[in-house]
Amino acid sequence: MNVFCLGGAGRIIRESALDLVQFGDVSRITIADYNENAAQEVAAWLDDPRVDWTRVDVHDHEATVAAMQDHDLVLDGTTISLNAKSTACIAAAGCHGLNLNGFGEEYQFDSIFRDKGKTFVPGFGMTPGVTNMLAKHACDQMESVDSVRVSHGAFRPVAFSGAITETTVYEYDPDLPGRVVYENGEFVQVKPFARPRDIALPEPYGTHPQYIIPHSETVTLADYLQDKGVKLIEVRGTWPPKNMLLIRALHEWGFMRNDLIEVNGKQVGIMDMIGSYLQQAPEGQETELYGYALHVEVEGVRDGQTTRHTLTHTHPASDGSAPGWEKLRAYTRCVGIPMSVGAQLIARGKVLDKGCVIPERAFAPGDVFAELAQREIFIHEQVEEMG
Repeated sequence: MNVFCLGGAGRIIRESALDLVQFGDVSRITIADYNENAAQEVAAWLDDPRVDWTRVDVHDHEATVAAMQDHDLVLDGTTISLNAKSTACIAAAGCHGLNLNGFGEEYQFDSIFRDKGKTFVPGFGMTPGVTNMLAKHACDQMESVDSVRVSHGAFRPVAFSGAITETTVYEYDPDLPGRVVYENGEFVQVKPFARPRDIALPEPYGTHPQYIIPHSETVTLADYLQDKGVKLIEVRGTWPPKNMLLIRALHEWGFMRNDLIEVNGKQVGIMDMIGSYLQQAPEGQETELYGYALHVEVEGVRDGQTTRHTLTHTHPASDGSAPGWEKLRAYTRCVGIPMSVGAQLIARGKVLDKGCVIPERAFAPGDVFAELAQREIFIHEQVEEMG
């Protein structure tokens, strides 16, 4: 298998590439990025004869398609705003593919992937991705499902990369139509910081208030569970407490609208300015605790009994006691490794559907959990009858 890592110099997808080096049955891994120097640095860091690099710009459709065409699969690590352009390239190149975001732009290319006999899975990192597998695992054991509550804590700096800064601004856009919950058969739009709920994450992360976020699990789980009678699907998330205080203040003061202001005779978006500052300031590059924590709670009827099934995950500590998981890498590996696992399952013929395939229909949770366990990412579950 030849794999093309688009945006391969990014902090997350380089971890996908490393996992392919360590675990994948691959012949070639191409680190493809707009930043030529960064692509070279990542290729050198991977230090494997199967790894090469190239410069690409997804705005140049024809050149990007040409660069992809002698590869079997593309891992797309580009930003949310580029997903339509990047997926168009992957479809035209006739490759299998996955991306991290899954916000919906990808599905317009379904017929192209289908016609070419290829599979593209939108949104397969930690969340969306592993969270979809946790929910599917619980729901598949139930005769009917009443509610699914997906939650996560992403413990990382607020602006360690341009893509992360963009994600922050996107998710807390006050008028974002995609910030929805699924309730009684309808998608209901909600505002930022809606429906607070205290979520007890695995240690060392603790209990934090979490709020509705615009993630694709809401939509894909509603599709997957349409025959289970599901009444409620909510997806929540949180970042480190200091990050949340900052975002809350920016929201309440109107900064998240990204209004244009005049600075030295030039029109700039206020959040664009703040994002640029945070990417250059130490406060935007550091946090006290690093890593990822998932919490998925499904309630429904199992074996005739009303049941709550709760699933969480743990990974090696970020304190330096586990080599390779120090600080930020405890976060980036949690996101990048599942993407590599998905690619390897596609390569092994584990995904039979063609076209743009939601994670719930693409992968078997057991396959994913077994692969994650080999990387010391473990799934924990608790099942309790509710009376």
